[in-house]
Amino acid sequence: MILVFKYILPKRYDGLTLWPLIILKESKLKNDEILINHERIHLRQQLELLIVFFYLWYLIEWIIGMIRFRNSVKAYRNVSFEKEAYACESDLNYLGKRPRFSFVKYLF
Repeated sequence: MILVFKYILPKRYDGLTLWPLIILKESKLKNDEILINHERIHLRQQLELLIVFFYLWYLIEWIIGMIRFRNSVKAYRNVSFEKEAYACESDLNYLGKRPRFSFVKYLF
């Protein structure tokens, strides 16, 4: 389900996935196939890790990134879930052929 909440997301974010929702900053973003695909990749990742473990793993990777890079944007971009989603967001058929736990290959 896609919802639009203009004031919830930080300025640099257009979308956010919180199982089972995709939250967008603006209604026009519903037509952005690449953004929606990116967020759907996160929904699949969340399901694979039974939702709560996704958020724990994400937080741990982000904290490690903050220690390593001392920069929140670099920490975010180096989370394996984000690496997979950014690498594959343009392939609109990706979820149909994606092997389970594909984010693991983006860990290192």
